[in-house]
Amino acid sequence: MIELERTFLAKYLPEGLKNGKRKEIIDIYIPKSQIHPKIRIRKNGDKFEMTKKQPVHDHDKSKQKEQTIILTEEEFNELSKLDGKRVRKIRYFYDFNGNIAEFDVFQDELKGLVLVDFEFEDETKKDDFVIPDFCLADVTNEESIAGGMLCGKSFKDIEDNLKKFNYRPLD
Repeated sequence: MIELERTFLAKYLPEGLKNGKRKEIIDIYIPKSQIHPKIRIRKNGDKFEMTKKQPVHDHDKSKQKEQTIILTEEEFNELSKLDGKRVRKIRYFYDFNGNIAEFDVFQDELKGLVLVDFEFEDETKKDDFVIPDFCLADVTNEESIAGGMLCGKSFKDIEDNLKKFNYRPLD
């Protein structure tokens, strides 16, 4: 499956966001020894999966080949014993002009970081998308903001990189 997605740093959280649908996500990226692991084990609410993502083109991270295997909770629990890089976030779903914005509010060591993802049906819709006011900057192609690069880090670890976007931590 090809995933068409754009990722933004959040400027602010829209009113009512935290009253809507949400779920906890725990990601474990393996192998831990890689700078940017491509394999992810995920607890997604009450669902479990293993995913491998690879950019279709090196220069454009908005189009990725995604392979996913559905796991049972038992399989996830066994695989989660592997030594991987971990991250936890609360994902909020927000309707914006007929598109669903997925706000990832990072927890624990990355508290203060909020990313917003939009997925698209086709490349034209992705390319023509107008950035909402609640988004600060498009970071789709910022390698340092990718999930596999964020896992295992703290906000302090990425703070200098975020300064170039004038990003301010959010609650």
